[in-house]
Amino acid sequence: MTKNSNHNENEFISFEPNQNTKIRFEDADEDEVAEGSGVAGVGAAQDESMCDAEASDVADDTTSADYYFDSYSHFGIHEEMLKDVVRTKTYQNVIYQNKFLIKDKIVLDVGAGTGILSLFCAKAGAAHVYAVECSQMADMAKEIVKANGFSDVITVLKGKIEEIELPTPKVDVIISEWMGYFLLFENMLDSVLYARNKWLVDGGVVLPDKASLHLTAIEDSEYKEDKIEFWNSVYGFDMSCIKKKAMMEPLVDTVDQNQIVTDSRLLKTMDISKMSSGDASFTAPFKLVAQRNDYIHALVAYFDVSFTMCHKLQGFSTGPKSRATHWKQTVLYLEDVLTICEGETITGTMSVSPNKKNPRDIDIKLLYSLNGQHSKISRTQHYKMR
Repeated sequence: MTKNSNHNENEFISFEPNQNTKIRFEDADEDEVAEGSGVAGVGAAQDESMCDAEASDVADDTTSADYYFDSYSHFGIHEEMLKDVVRTKTYQNVIYQNKFLIKDKIVLDVGAGTGILSLFCAKAGAAHVYAVECSQMADMAKEIVKANGFSDVITVLKGKIEEIELPTPKVDVIISEWMGYFLLFENMLDSVLYARNKWLVDGGVVLPDKASLHLTAIEDSEYKEDKIEFWNSVYGFDMSCIKKKAMMEPLVDTVDQNQIVTDSRLLKTMDISKMSSGDASFTAPFKLVAQRNDYIHALVAYFDVSFTMCHKLQGFSTGPKSRATHWKQTVLYLEDVLTICEGETITGTMSVSPNKKNPRDIDIKLLYSLNGQHSKISRTQHYKMR
């Protein structure tokens, strides 16, 4: 897999599939990044629930929860997120270009990280911003707020959103960058929904308010050979037992758009302003139509995010045809190599649910079938994002 190729500035991204809306894609120059830059969100996870976690007593039971909270006390991950221009600049533009959503409003920033979203909101005229951050980065956020002269507008609260008490009974706006890899891996969605239910006024605004998960299929023989088939013979020894485990682990990587063989299909749309926590678990059918004769080695998932309350619809996509983000795409390798002809279809269902032991981890069940001229296959595969 390789980096995406050229994308023009200020391009428009079409949300697939079969959606007529288009989203303004906001690019930034390097000096803009240095000037205004970052979002308190998370890549593999978000910045809100980030307190130190207790280590698991049993090594085999170790999950991402054991590493999640402490990881956001380190500066490197914040640097990566702040330098993600697609995400950061989108949030900045949403706030600065739609000040009517923020001006004179009480804002709650869930998972504030360095406090960049809170700073954007303060600069846009918010009456007050409560920045909730659970990791040690909260101490840095307080210093950052003070250094930029916003101590009278921004209050940084250190703790989990589920455990802190706000000094105000209600807020007008909740803003958060809660998305994780595959949209839902190590995400902070439940915390945002908790805050929404407890503090958001009737008719209040959630930013962003829509997210959608999409699926496509790719040719990826070289990479699959290197990462998966490698275990069949390692210096002459059979290590194929590892191959079986490797197949179950989705790969987060940047997919070259030239690898895409089929169209893209919408799996799930989430309305953050209305949904319940349980809606993040779902089973969705899909039908992928081949655009050319080729071989398929993997399915690829990506997500789009939109801010529909803006004067003009804004958002971004993490798809392989869009400018790369730190979320990249999520690749699910298939046990079979599918020989597919143009116009033939892969049909199936994908089930997604939080892991019972650790809700920040994701369990995926994939059923797929192809009844084509050269391949007739039906199979079920299980994946675990840990």
